[in-house]
Amino acid sequence: MQGVSTSTDKIIVDKSRSHRNKAVSKAVRTTRERLQIGPSNMAGFDKDMIGLHIDSMLHGAVAMPVFIAFITGVGVYLSQSLQLIGWGVMTLCVHALGLMLARKAKAKEIPAEKVATWRRRLFAFQALFGVCWAAFLLQECDTCGAVTFGLYKGAALLIALAATAMGTFLLRNALAVTFAPVIVTLAALSLLGGSSSTMALTAVVCTSLVFLVFMTNRMHKANVHILSVQSEKDDLIAELEVAKSMSDEARRRAEEANLAKSRFLASMSHELRTPLNAILGFSEVMATEVLGPLNNPIYKEYTGDIHRSGKHLLELINEILDLSRIEAGKYDLNEEAIHLLEITEDCIGMVQLKARAKNITISDQFERNMPAVWVDEKAMRQVILNLLSNAVKFTPAGGEISVKVGWTAGGGQYLSIKDNGPGIPEDEIPVVLSAFGQGSIAIKSAEQGTGLGLPIVQAILAKHNGEFILRSRLREGTEVIAILPAKRVLQSVPAVEDAPDIERRRKSFA
Repeated sequence: MQGVSTSTDKIIVDKSRSHRNKAVSKAVRTTRERLQIGPSNMAGFDKDMIGLHIDSMLHGAVAMPVFIAFITGVGVYLSQSLQLIGWGVMTLCVHALGLMLARKAKAKEIPAEKVATWRRRLFAFQALFGVCWAAFLLQECDTCGAVTFGLYKGAALLIALAATAMGTFLLRNALAVTFAPVIVTLAALSLLGGSSSTMALTAVVCTSLVFLVFMTNRMHKANVHILSVQSEKDDLIAELEVAKSMSDEARRRAEEANLAKSRFLASMSHELRTPLNAILGFSEVMATEVLGPLNNPIYKEYTGDIHRSGKHLLELINEILDLSRIEAGKYDLNEEAIHLLEITEDCIGMVQLKARAKNITISDQFERNMPAVWVDEKAMRQVILNLLSNAVKFTPAGGEISVKVGWTAGGGQYLSIKDNGPGIPEDEIPVVLSAFGQGSIAIKSAEQGTGLGLPIVQAILAKHNGEFILRSRLREGTEVIAILPAKRVLQSVPAVEDAPDIERRRKSFA
């Protein structure tokens, strides 16, 4: 198992957990699933479709009167009679009645419980308009030929059928309701001994009506599908906006809490360190009996305990403050050219005494003659000491620690520290990499730490644009790798060859 971290923004959280709001996630997921399933029940969009139909009636209010006037004018011209003018006036009055009904519906919001009522009213208007077209079929012309007038009526009906289909497809079944009186009239004329032209007209109108009813139903379903998708998209957008607002609020609160924590730690650093330094100093003086021997040996033991406890507390405070400064972006690097190999050797010497006490062997494998790197020496020493101290702490007596320093494939430099200790379970690696996180091995160990060493290492390496890798398996040991990028490596510049002296020109005076 391997854990990698290069971000200073993630060092104080447990990366194994999800920090998203569960309620927001559930709401967004439910809406997304509803969007992917498909359109909702079509009956739920009857109100919207009736509203669109009313808008269509009002927008096309001029077209139908123009068509009726044209039909009336052609009929008067063919029949040389004014009887069609009465039909035209009646049809225009019915059309005006329909417009009044549409304006009334438009003027007020149609409640959900009144949708069926308004549907019946619109159907009644369409049926009345169909009666007008049925009355048009009953018009006769004695002066003109039967074929000519029949062709005129058939053409007028087909155009009216197409125009009605285009104007009423938003109102389901409106086309069938409108031309039902026309079909009944044509059927009656055919059964009552109508001519072949009447029968032909009946067949053509019926066939056209069936086809256009099928097409208008398809168009109606397509519009309902569009409305459904639009509605669900709006629901998803609303859910996402709610989720975003909740996320922004949670982030704002987290930032305020983090700022309050940073301010508290900054203000308490002096108040905490000053008495601790006094405790450490006086306890050390008493333990070493600088001012005279202690009469009771138990007191000397107590002063040693006080000194060790104070030192542990001071180390904890320093680590918390370091982590807080890094998190707040106030950890400034004092960069200079140093050799990674040299400070690694120094740090090994500092932990060597503790390693020998546990009979731990520290072996090294260094690539010599490596160029210097541009880093903060104090910070890098802290990184190496933290990693070495962890290795010594969790390696059992008689164990081995291997330290490597070398080149990376990308031209950078790396430090690897590998031990043969108990290792870390795979599911505990994210916990170990988080602040104050400790694995089960560390909790059971007698040498428990603060759980801040690895987060500080990650943060310092991230400040250097580096990378931290932790590889471990239970009962197989642990390997930690600190990587510095190639841009931190200082390339040596060859010496400039001595240039020949330039001969000085002699001044001449005229």
